[in-house]
Amino acid sequence: MNATPHAAEKEREKERMSPEDAIQWVRKADELLRREIHKVIIGQDEMIEQMLICLFARGHCLTIGVPGLAKTLTISTLAKALHLKFSRVQFTPDLMPSDITGTEIIEEDAATGKRTFRFLQGPIFANIVLADEINRTPPKTQAALLQAMQEFQVSAGTKTYELEQPFFVMATQNPIEQEGTYPLPEAQLDRFMLSIHIGYPTRDEERRIVIATTQAKPEEIHPVLKGRDLLAIQHLVREIPASDHMVDYAVDLARATRPAEPESPPFIKEWLAWGAGPRAAQYLILAAKARAVLHGRLAVAASDIRAVARPVLRHRVFTNFNADAEGVDADKIIEKLLKTVPEPAYGEHHPAPEKPKHKSPG
Repeated sequence: MNATPHAAEKEREKERMSPEDAIQWVRKADELLRREIHKVIIGQDEMIEQMLICLFARGHCLTIGVPGLAKTLTISTLAKALHLKFSRVQFTPDLMPSDITGTEIIEEDAATGKRTFRFLQGPIFANIVLADEINRTPPKTQAALLQAMQEFQVSAGTKTYELEQPFFVMATQNPIEQEGTYPLPEAQLDRFMLSIHIGYPTRDEERRIVIATTQAKPEEIHPVLKGRDLLAIQHLVREIPASDHMVDYAVDLARATRPAEPESPPFIKEWLAWGAGPRAAQYLILAAKARAVLHGRLAVAASDIRAVARPVLRHRVFTNFNADAEGVDADKIIEKLLKTVPEPAYGEHHPAPEKPKHKSPG
């Protein structure tokens, strides 16, 4: 009988939090999530942090890595650690758009004989959707995700259905087995906030993986965050300020990737066929805000933008023949870009960051 008043009191406590207390609350939530994930996933700290950045910034992420690097397992484990509805879609060449979004069926009323249409929701109607091996289905089916990812709604027939918040798409892709695959169109790639590349574990990590996965009983994952908690964190991330000179830095980085821009560096004109669009600068700032919160800070720093630059930009820049012939990939170009584009200095039109005007995280 006392559970409901106790929960209500906890919510009121959140409403009274100062910005500093709210940041500490998020850091505690981050710590709890990582602890649950690491019951199953050994190592891969960078991948986990980038996934949490994307989740807290209300984005979607694409994870790329060879088989056996726990891409799918990490995502499903994260879903278990969140008290949210989870669905997994295995993308195959014969998958149809309606297999993702849902379909209308005809139902007949046994009493009146009247027939009506009823919409059966597809797996997209979940809080966390795992699109496994997304490049194994044709572009028509891949495009079924576009409206959901961008607008958080699905159209079927003459009706539009809102998706329950929070909503998060995590897709996986195998970079080495390309036979029978369909490269993601640029328009869909751009909908993913981060492209997370996963590397091999260290020898010690691989040894621990072998020991952990050959035991009889796996660790049990306990939910540590509810949907309203995640929505509160996403709201807090949006409130974190980014000063004018940080916004300028993000815009300068995005614009410097475009070969047609007069101010772009010579190596960009030599190696890139196409650069990042305006969404890149938006996601640089949003991801940097989420990283600042995770690291216990109340404002975006240049180090946050540099830390998220590779996962934000690598799938938004397209190399040309010169780069391919020289073995230069997107990550190498972005690394060189970070050394080339200077951080704008504080000045008359670039005031130092202020503390956020904080509202309730709950």
